[in-house]
Amino acid sequence: MTKKIVIFLILSALIFFFFVSCKPKAKMAPPPPPPAKEQPKVEKVEEAPAIKKPVLTEEEIFMSKSLEEINLEAPLNMIHFDYDRYFIREDAKPVLEADAAWLKKFRSAKVLIEGHCDERGTEEYNLALGEKRAKSTFDYLVSLGISPERMKIISYGKSQPLDPGHNEIAWQKNRRAQFLIIEK
Repeated sequence: MTKKIVIFLILSALIFFFFVSCKPKAKMAPPPPPPAKEQPKVEKVEEAPAIKKPVLTEEEIFMSKSLEEINLEAPLNMIHFDYDRYFIREDAKPVLEADAAWLKKFRSAKVLIEGHCDERGTEEYNLALGEKRAKSTFDYLVSLGISPERMKIISYGKSQPLDPGHNEIAWQKNRRAQFLIIEK
């Protein structure tokens, strides 16, 4: 009987080990993800405050430009005259008021007022008429508070037309007073 018990126990142990080894394996949890690569630590460097460019005033901007640049911008507008006349027309007064405001803003600017005529009439007559047009423009600006020391006048008569045409449209454009900034 002891032999039978020993054989029985051995068989039982073998059967036990067989079933244990055949038992379905429990699902294993997926392996944990690999640890994230460590980013190199960047030390936070405080940036120096951005240097703000100084904001220039209109006067500083004006002074930084050349006379040629200023005249190309044409900050002062020309006015026109009626045929054979040198009196300031009503439509020219607001233009001259705006020009006076600009001259008051830029007190160092000096201007040349040019008087021009159309092609009709003699050279001598047109030179005299152009001077009267420049002078009436000068006087009107003085009445608006612009110092006479800041302005000069010249007449070009009919020698510098804006429009070379030979009709009323061209002549209207050529009867004018216009400005040239000569000092800033």
